[in-house]
Amino acid sequence: MSAPHEEDDLAPTSTPGYKPSAAKSVDEYAKLDAEDESLARWKASLGIVPGASTAGNGPKVTIFSLELASSTLPPGKHLVMDLQNQAEVASLKKNPVTIKEGVEYNVRINFKVNHSIISGVRYIQVVKRSGVKVDKMEQMLGSYGPHPKGELYTKNFDPEESPSGMLARSGTYHVRSRVVDDDGEVYADWEWSFKLGKEW
Repeated sequence: MSAPHEEDDLAPTSTPGYKPSAAKSVDEYAKLDAEDESLARWKASLGIVPGASTAGNGPKVTIFSLELASSTLPPGKHLVMDLQNQAEVASLKKNPVTIKEGVEYNVRINFKVNHSIISGVRYIQVVKRSGVKVDKMEQMLGSYGPHPKGELYTKNFDPEESPSGMLARSGTYHVRSRVVDDDGEVYADWEWSFKLGKEW
């Protein structure tokens, strides 16, 4: 069970005065401003057409993977966390991923919207070392409807630089990641760990 302050760290930031609008179905969005042809074409490109979505069964969103991408990775090496593989997710907490120190990398997330329109979806990550919070990242994924072809969405986050130096390389960093929307609905929540090294 998470401590209350840890849950606060994983709560998305809010904008004072902003209240998410009431949830609508894909059909309801499709029928809004139906007489506007250009808007109807744009909505159709997003899969928002009358009858496109069935009533919601199962989770609105499925998170498939989180990837660390960098031009400095050796050829053929990929750092991908398969979040659909429960054994791999459990292993990520005990077996730290090695990230090369002082390099630019970016986080990439792959997900699928199963039904409904999701709004204000965010990826939040809290990094701790020796139980002390050393970093928090919050990145907006955005608002999405089901993909018109049923395909995955991929979101690339802004590049970051990994810390460097002997002190940064000592110890293991523990990470708690969460994908949550404006309504506070959590789509994924997992833990993993990493170490910094001189090489990937």
